[in-house]
Amino acid sequence: MASAINYLVFFSLLLFSPTLAMANIALTSSLSAINDNSSWNSPSGDFAFGFHQLNNTDTFLLAIWYAKIPDETIVWHANLTNPIQRGSRLELKTTGLVLNDPQDRTIWMAEEPDGTVSDAAMLDSGNFVLLNSNSVEVWESFKNPTDTILPTQLLEWGGKLYSRLNEANYSKGRFELQYFSKGDIKLYPVAWPSEYPYDESYYSISTSNTTNSSESGLKLVFGESGEIYIEKRNGGRVQLSWQTVAPPRVNYYYRATLDFDGVFRQYAYPNDSAGDRRWSVLRYIPENICFQLTHTQQGSGVCGFNSYCNQTSGTPSCHCPPGYSPIDPNNQFGGCKPNFAQGCGVDDQSVDPEELYYFQKLQGLNWPFGDYDRLEPYNQTDCEQSCLHDCLCAAAIFDGLNSICWKKKLPLANGRFQRGSLVLIKVRRDVSSVPGMPNIPSYRSGNTKTEKQILLGSLGSSMFFNVLFLVLIARIVLLRRKKKRPAKDPAVIEPNLRLFSFKELKEATDGFKDELGRGSSGCVYKGVLKSGSRNLVAVKKLNKLSSEGEREFKSEVDAIGKTHHKNLVQLLGYCHEGSHQLLVYEFMSNGSLSTFLFGSPRTNWTQRSSVAIGIATGLVYLHEECKSTIIHCDIKPQNILLDESFTPRISDFGLSKTLMMDQSRTCTAIRGTKGYVAPEWFKNVPVTVKVDVYSFGVVLLEIICGRRGVEMEFGEEERAILTDWAYTCYMEGRLDCLLENEDLGLCDMAMLRRWVMTAIWCIQENPSKRPTMKTVVQMLEGYVEVPLPPFAPTSFSSAY
Repeated sequence: MASAINYLVFFSLLLFSPTLAMANIALTSSLSAINDNSSWNSPSGDFAFGFHQLNNTDTFLLAIWYAKIPDETIVWHANLTNPIQRGSRLELKTTGLVLNDPQDRTIWMAEEPDGTVSDAAMLDSGNFVLLNSNSVEVWESFKNPTDTILPTQLLEWGGKLYSRLNEANYSKGRFELQYFSKGDIKLYPVAWPSEYPYDESYYSISTSNTTNSSESGLKLVFGESGEIYIEKRNGGRVQLSWQTVAPPRVNYYYRATLDFDGVFRQYAYPNDSAGDRRWSVLRYIPENICFQLTHTQQGSGVCGFNSYCNQTSGTPSCHCPPGYSPIDPNNQFGGCKPNFAQGCGVDDQSVDPEELYYFQKLQGLNWPFGDYDRLEPYNQTDCEQSCLHDCLCAAAIFDGLNSICWKKKLPLANGRFQRGSLVLIKVRRDVSSVPGMPNIPSYRSGNTKTEKQILLGSLGSSMFFNVLFLVLIARIVLLRRKKKRPAKDPAVIEPNLRLFSFKELKEATDGFKDELGRGSSGCVYKGVLKSGSRNLVAVKKLNKLSSEGEREFKSEVDAIGKTHHKNLVQLLGYCHEGSHQLLVYEFMSNGSLSTFLFGSPRTNWTQRSSVAIGIATGLVYLHEECKSTIIHCDIKPQNILLDESFTPRISDFGLSKTLMMDQSRTCTAIRGTKGYVAPEWFKNVPVTVKVDVYSFGVVLLEIICGRRGVEMEFGEEERAILTDWAYTCYMEGRLDCLLENEDLGLCDMAMLRRWVMTAIWCIQENPSKRPTMKTVVQMLEGYVEVPLPPFAPTSFSSAY
């Protein structure tokens, strides 16, 4: 009898076991991405695993979702760079789950290397598992979470949650939760678009106990009844420091999600027809994301650069200061941009700054980090005047209690409310109302012929004498200056540039002693000016006058003298005195990208990826945002310089071409450097901005791999030409070889794949197939999908 009872208990346990009470999915079973959700459901029907269609489009996620809830909330998804296309297929094999695209190429796997998978199951807990022949779980979604954990799920040492990029984008976002050994939980901001967290966390709870290890945390537990806690090694519990909105309830679904705004929230949803049919927040951490995230001195803050954050009931909202507007009107967390030109060299220096700018004053607002100047004791007037007459100053924070003025330049980071501070936002006036500034004429309708005659008559009566007077004055001034100043080249008329004498630059460089670099057109020397806000400069001394040197000199002054962008080196002035041709630039303290990439020690992936985005952004400005399109024609690491913050600055515009407003292409002789030259240069056809796109594609591969485009010393013909080798690695699925086991880069193979695919598109032989630089930036940042490159492109080595 006792034996019978034991068997009855045993079979009862089997029936209600979360692993065994399920409808198993047999080997060779498959799902296809079609219009409706194609899925395998749990026995209760609460959860579904399969293809989840995105907004009635032709794209899908491989996901797990609440199947009985109208909005079908997703709680897990396969980490893919791009959405899955219609017609993709998922199959259960002995090696695991294999996802193939419509062209039958494998794009994702949940694998068991030993090939022991016998079946699979979607459990009522929300966990999808792969089982071997002994019904032992060899893979499970619970141990590979994305942004959400569910009841009965554990987060053990090394476990992570990562937020989405935004509400509709399931790519990895800007925040991460990590569970460390000894029971430490930390929330970090991430240096997006990389996936590496900054050094400082904005929330942490520690259970480490060095004197008694049994008191240390073992795992994060999400209890079946809704409680979430750290379980100690001795069985004790440590509660998280939740901000409670409502207690857990009976007959509710639960989930805990690291949301795209950086807040970790626990949600509840009634699992019957009663109650409010929506997810409600039960509790959240941290207490105030706006305030606590600004404790970290790196990154932009929850709302992006040049914005500020305000929180209501645990939910942050983002706002732009006066004179600024959202970068993306559809994304309040995407940061803000000024609605007017910023920085030095933009304005006519003859105009009083008080006529150009005014201050918008806001009480209780602050950007607590990034001060570049602290002035004291200063009153509010002193603070305003200092910022007003400083072309770098975008805003000032005045502390009246302590008589301190903090000056800040763009970008403004980690903005939030702070009692007692007064922020002075520097805003440009409408220049049409400023005396001395260029004015756009306005024409009125209805002027009569009589009115015109009266106006012309009054003007004509004094015009002769005024013109005669002005001519005499100008003649006298020119005669006096002719002896004192070197002649100014009539082809060089940029008003923002300073004209230097050769003697002045010779003294500044101490007789051209400290050489920074040397190229085919001349040498660059370090110099120190005796006056001006930028004393340290780089002086480029061109070779002796020749027709080619003359052309490059005029091209450089004409092109870069009209530009102003954070990713371009700023030209401060020039000298054109007899045979002497010199260009004066702002000094870049960290040298060239060539030294940065190919020097020792090897730079890390986060730095390199940031540099790549900066170069691409600078090219977008040259191609699309300048008054006249500029083709640089010689993009290469030697022509990319790095400032004190390792911000990349494009330099050396000697070979550049400026297009007229109605031009999209130009005919010119071959320009550029071997290895970076687009194929169309050799075909005697008009070139477009796409030649810069090609060169950038080569540079991008050099940045990714940390090696030169051509390196014969590898001893392997396959690897000698980087573009060919990168394409081979991409086609053969060996992208890890490009990074040579660099851990930081290998943490995100999806990002690596997206960047390599982008580079391959850039170096297509046909210019029309190459994307624009604006599209390239969107591809690199993950805002747009990167299509699969052509299967059989022509050899990329032809340009070498």
